[in-house]
Amino acid sequence: QCHESQIRSLMGWVRSTIPGQRCRTILSSNPPIDVSGDWIIAMFAPWLDNRHPNPAKHGELRWFVTVGDHEVGSKDIEVALADCYQEDGFWMIVITGENDDKPLRAKSRTFIPGTVDDNPFLRDTGYKAELDALEEPLRSAIRDGNFMAARQDEVDQLIPTNWIRAAQERWEPTAPYGIPMCSMGVDCASIRDETVLAPRHDGYYPKLICVPGIETPHGTDIASLVLKHRRDNALIIVDTGEGTGGQAYAHLKNNLAELDEIHTSVVAYLGKAPSAQRTAEKQLGFFNKRAEAYWRFREALDPGQEGGSPIALPDDPKLVSDLTAVTWELIPRGIKLLPKDKVIDKLQRSPDRGDAVVMAWTGGA
Repeated sequence: QCHESQIRSLMGWVRSTIPGQRCRTILSSNPPIDVSGDWIIAMFAPWLDNRHPNPAKHGELRWFVTVGDHEVGSKDIEVALADCYQEDGFWMIVITGENDDKPLRAKSRTFIPGTVDDNPFLRDTGYKAELDALEEPLRSAIRDGNFMAARQDEVDQLIPTNWIRAAQERWEPTAPYGIPMCSMGVDCASIRDETVLAPRHDGYYPKLICVPGIETPHGTDIASLVLKHRRDNALIIVDTGEGTGGQAYAHLKNNLAELDEIHTSVVAYLGKAPSAQRTAEKQLGFFNKRAEAYWRFREALDPGQEGGSPIALPDDPKLVSDLTAVTWELIPRGIKLLPKDKVIDKLQRSPDRGDAVVMAWTGGA
């Protein structure tokens, strides 16, 4: 498996000195088998993600531009040709607020599936029988090219992917009537990655509020963002593991000091702090607060509990990757999670969306 950054870097070398020369990148790949390859599903989501709102047919062209900069990061945006104009044989589009409002060149993508029957060198060698003998889901992935089927959970993955998908299927565009916002998890960023707010209405999570870290360089910026989106005196849970988080917490405590005399308005979350709690069955302890928080969220997502899981999560591919990237092990001190820096290495970014959602579950009514 290759990281997205490696593929993007190689794509940057696709060029020619010959005028009019057609240049393109061809990626040949089996479906990803773990979270490190999820990026390819996102890059070709109209063809590969069975939850995509506007799926594409195999071989159909779709057009994309990449926006952002080195400070806020980049993202792909699908554009319609009807919104583009032609210039020197290229499709161009202006997206307000991006690229200094200068035209961007749209580039096409498509996905064409392939099987062993398409390979004249292997088609008649008996190799297909080997593929038929694979266990599921590898058989559906390698033989049939089902990219979603190939996404296997790691043996020690903390939260099963199908539990998260089930929570997304329960999600509705609006919060349940009469259920107030009870908490908000706040994961802070100042330069890279994103500051993420995760409001919660009992088990319902609306769409996450994600702001590039470059737009929240100071604790005051984060505090203002939180107060703008907070409703119903919801409990604010702030990750104070880094400098801006501590600053934001202090500013919020100062702004909400009078309300704190009536009820707690804001609390600090420090994942590395020790935990004296145990699992629901009272069998196992936790290495630290981060392990406790994630395990509690895992317990809440468990569909086997009485009445089923109350959690409803928005359709957010990065959130899914964040939550499924975390693995665990049992040590003498209890349940220990994959260290956050290792999760960052796996994702090639911070798991800020997953952290914010989990924090929101740690407090509030």
